[in-house]
Amino acid sequence: MSRSRTIDVPGNQGAAPEFLVTPETLDAIAPSGDRGGVIIGSDPQNEAAAASILRPHPTRMVTVGGLYLARQVALRAMATGAWVIIATGRPAAWKMLERAAGQTPDGKPVPLVQIRRLAPFDLPRSTEDTPLLVIHDGGAVPQELFPPRAPWQTTMYVLPYLHPQVSSGQAANTADLVLIQRLPLNQAQLAQRIWSLMNPQVQQLTQLKDDQVIALGNMTWTMIRLVTNKKEQEILGPIRRGD
Repeated sequence: MSRSRTIDVPGNQGAAPEFLVTPETLDAIAPSGDRGGVIIGSDPQNEAAAASILRPHPTRMVTVGGLYLARQVALRAMATGAWVIIATGRPAAWKMLERAAGQTPDGKPVPLVQIRRLAPFDLPRSTEDTPLLVIHDGGAVPQELFPPRAPWQTTMYVLPYLHPQVSSGQAANTADLVLIQRLPLNQAQLAQRIWSLMNPQVQQLTQLKDDQVIALGNMTWTMIRLVTNKKEQEILGPIRRGD
């Protein structure tokens, strides 16, 4: 992928500055494609497709599908130097991110990644130098425990599938960016009601391959093929639709 394009996210006023992480982390994680843009994969023209999900605006995003997609986004955010805090009821499913971040000299996990229980807690202050990705892994109908309120804070809701109650919640309806993996027909029809999709888009959602996602944003509907490097595969395993 020789060139890069950035997915339009509402309110994007330029790319974020570069963030520095350790060489060991960069060796294990695919770095960003532009200043502040997180590479999601390649577009139909085989160009790198990136999204500016770490921005000087409170940002909400959603992934719909398996854990693989959400964990890959988290790894790519780590490559830009973002702090990643995961609130989850299944901490073991996220341990590989903690291991990928490495350890301090005294053997403790690097605070770049924190895995917490699924309950409200105080978040660290997010700044341009320390952007914050909060991952809310709380099932198909997540509560708004950590709504993005500050610049440089992005809250990502991990939805294993679409639930009818999602249509009335904040997570899906007000998301700046949604990444959707293949859906069965009834789920695709629910997506149509939530995001006012056209019939051909509904059909496309049912026909995605395991390594394909749809990026849905402000006037954006882009099919992306997930791409991982060797180090990422060692951390996450092969690309897949499920967990």
